[in-house]
Amino acid sequence: MTTSPTTRSAATALLCWLTVLLEGYDLVALGATIPTLLKTHHLGFTAAGATAVATVSLVGVAVGAAGLGPLTDRFGRRGMLIGSVLLFSLFTLVTPVAPSVAVFGVFRFVAGLGLGACMPVALTVMSENLPARRRASASTFTMTGYHVGAVLTSILALVVGENWHVLFYGGGAVGLLVVPLMWWRLPESAAYLAAREQPESERLRLRDLLGPRFRRISIAVWTGSFMGLLLVYGLNTWLPQLMRSAGYPISTSIALLLVLNVGAVLGLVLAGLVADRRGIAPIARIWFGAGAVLLAVLSFHIGNSVLLNALVLLTGVFVFSAQVLIYGYVAHAFPARARGTALGLTSAVGRLGSIVGPFVTGALVTAGVAYPWGFWFFAVVAALGLAAVVFLRGRSPAAAPSETPALQG
Repeated sequence: MTTSPTTRSAATALLCWLTVLLEGYDLVALGATIPTLLKTHHLGFTAAGATAVATVSLVGVAVGAAGLGPLTDRFGRRGMLIGSVLLFSLFTLVTPVAPSVAVFGVFRFVAGLGLGACMPVALTVMSENLPARRRASASTFTMTGYHVGAVLTSILALVVGENWHVLFYGGGAVGLLVVPLMWWRLPESAAYLAAREQPESERLRLRDLLGPRFRRISIAVWTGSFMGLLLVYGLNTWLPQLMRSAGYPISTSIALLLVLNVGAVLGLVLAGLVADRRGIAPIARIWFGAGAVLLAVLSFHIGNSVLLNALVLLTGVFVFSAQVLIYGYVAHAFPARARGTALGLTSAVGRLGSIVGPFVTGALVTAGVAYPWGFWFFAVVAALGLAAVVFLRGRSPAAAPSETPALQG
């Protein structure tokens, strides 16, 4: 029986969404596990060891995004995505049986390699699965899976309590269930197959991304991605403590983190729809600019709870989806023969921001100046993201004539 193009597109979208959901799941799984590891001294875990494991996990994600991205342009999207999910799932599944802290870290690093490739490859597949005029929506819709995964893991973590092993067994098992579904229903990208037929001399190499044709776009999207993920990880890690430092109750501080992520999901849907109609570059500028203003406003103590929740919700709407619009622009601006490489490197540079954000904010907390300087720091970061996307103007060097309106600045 032959499946219709609409059915194939829906299956592809669902599988890519599930792939990104795994990353959101994994982020919260480790964060929810660390307190129990420290409390029970599992394997002799200390605060320093937990910090090292968390850091090496993010480093693995960054290396996977940068290293495996170019391989998708050479060997195809389908095989690399399936292999990445398989690698992540296997090493997530064996994490609870690690015999030492060092091996625990190694397992997390290797799982990170697979996980790092999952998001850029999934975004590449989604961007090539939909018409060019809907590539912003392709990116933002796919990224809603990240926040859904984070919410699901938060709920599961509350249910299992100190039985942290269940989080890793569950994540690994779900990934292994997704792999055969991908093998059965995930087609190879038509754009990749077409690009493969080009002569070798017409293919783009890694160094071409910094050549005259793409240098300006590459530097701009890398900077925007770095600033965007710095905001996402910094706020998700430290918002409750920033609010506590501002004098808000603990219950309010934790609830605001949920409000922030609800805003993130709403923002992702809204940003994609608006950017497809008005252009990715101008909407990215509005989103980063609005984020900078809202973060600066949060540096002032707000006594009205309704107003405070509204401001945090709007912050989630603009801040968390601004960085995802960068991915949409990359998918639109680079040709199929370099799209996997470009998205992989953009994601990898962003991962560096995801390490820097929590580190800098943590240093401000340690120094006792987290409020109000933490919010001013994030406001400046958002302004720098705005400065980066200002350079995303005019026609893409790779876009077809029908694609250029979405890129106009």
